[in-house]
Amino acid sequence: METYNIHSIDNFKKKIANNSRLIGIDPGKKNIGIAICDEKRLIATPFKTIKKNTFASFIKQLNQVISENEIEGIIIGNPMNMDGSIGKSSQAAIDFAKNISKNVTIPIAMWDERLSSEGAFKLTKQLNTNISDKIRILDKNAAAFILQGAIDYLTNK
Repeated sequence: METYNIHSIDNFKKKIANNSRLIGIDPGKKNIGIAICDEKRLIATPFKTIKKNTFASFIKQLNQVISENEIEGIIIGNPMNMDGSIGKSSQAAIDFAKNISKNVTIPIAMWDERLSSEGAFKLTKQLNTNISDKIRILDKNAAAFILQGAIDYLTNK
């Protein structure tokens, strides 16, 4: 599988402009969470959740978000095992990133997202909403949690 634009996080930083908006993706089995950050890469904001129907429809929606929001890079959550090894979920995320790289031209980086869903769920617990609303927004919040970790790293590196 040939990929052109998946980079280590440090190389990714060299490929994007200092003031550039990024998109964070939390690839799930049923839903794909999307978050976007501001140009200065200070704050990641939950954007939307895309139902996982076909990959083609996801790519169409992703390219639309990229175009409409002037996105210059993609951060994809990589759910590594707690010991840092690659398990089934991590391999699925890597394969997902490879498939995206065939359909977009902007740089992509994987970000270790261990505990991001748990962290996002803890944040949503503080919201005054019922459990079904919390679950509904979990994926985009997890994407924001992933993206925030990456932009904090990029800013402080």
